[in-house]
Amino acid sequence: MSRYQIRQMLMKPKKSPLDRPGALPVLMAAVLAVGIGLGAGIGLFAKAPPPVIHGDEATAPPAAAHQVVLPGAEDDGPPEVAAFPPSPPPPPRPEADEASTQPAALLVPPPRGDATPAWIRYAVPSPRVAGRPMIAVVIDDLGLDRHRAERVIALRGPLTLAFMTYAEDLDRQTEAAHARGHELMVHMPMQPVNGAFNAGPEALAVDLPPEELRRRIGWGLSRFHGFVGVNNHMGSRFTADPAGMRVVMEELSRRGLMFLDSVTTEKSVADEAARRNHVPFAARQIFLDNQQSVASVRAQLEKAEAWARRHGSAIAIGHPHDVTIEALAAWLPTLEGKGFALVPVTTMVKAGAAVPAVERGMPSAAR
Repeated sequence: MSRYQIRQMLMKPKKSPLDRPGALPVLMAAVLAVGIGLGAGIGLFAKAPPPVIHGDEATAPPAAAHQVVLPGAEDDGPPEVAAFPPSPPPPPRPEADEASTQPAALLVPPPRGDATPAWIRYAVPSPRVAGRPMIAVVIDDLGLDRHRAERVIALRGPLTLAFMTYAEDLDRQTEAAHARGHELMVHMPMQPVNGAFNAGPEALAVDLPPEELRRRIGWGLSRFHGFVGVNNHMGSRFTADPAGMRVVMEELSRRGLMFLDSVTTEKSVADEAARRNHVPFAARQIFLDNQQSVASVRAQLEKAEAWARRHGSAIAIGHPHDVTIEALAAWLPTLEGKGFALVPVTTMVKAGAAVPAVERGMPSAAR
């Protein structure tokens, strides 16, 4: 092959794959398919919801509503379910216990401008008295033992239930008591005569300055809502102190609350301090369970009946002891048949029947 022929072969242009018949349409179709696929993928990604980030953890978005199972339907089939729109939890109240999630729904503070005194606003409606002798049963020291508190709350009412200021989960417990028709009071710890007894944290004591007393009273009254007033836990030393009780009654008067004197000492000046500060007042007549036996509690309940027949009304105070709960569970259903009216303490105050007469000879000085 000559040199000229070799040069001609090297200079001859090579055929491209596109020069083949039908190659160009196939290429265009492939490009179109790739473009459609990319567009669909981008569209789907744009519609996907972003994850919700909690700290370093990514979770799925929340549902549109929280489902709450309502109790009471377990025996009749599947539990009833109610849907509520999600909402952020309310801010905690200062010094509120961590176990509660929100204030009791029925016991929230009144709107501004409501001048109704709290002891009337939160009073439990009274059963029809119709001239019958009235008996009010007060149970103190509630809230610390939740199991026994639940047993007391389950009793026939209306009872007047006094919850300790330093108990936990007070919003839930007091809401349950209110829902059962019971009246609520704050059981305020106060200094006893006997120094061997500890009234508890934030107790009111005679050696505290007025500013500290007011702070402690305010703290105790911030622990839950819906109460009609205060009664003393222990307090045989403090309730006999005119200066200290004046501060207490000034604070109760300012808030429209009543005072129930547990009468742990015959030297109590609570009635005089209440009168001077225009605070609605009542006093205990019978202690139910200084001696803890069912027979003893039943005997004290009979004394309450006798006192009510003689004076028209009686206030009996007990505690969440097993024997007290057992005796009350059997006694409460019998009252109507005996011709008595079981009423909350506020009913007696409204009727002017809560006279400060007490059963004498009770071993109360140690409290």
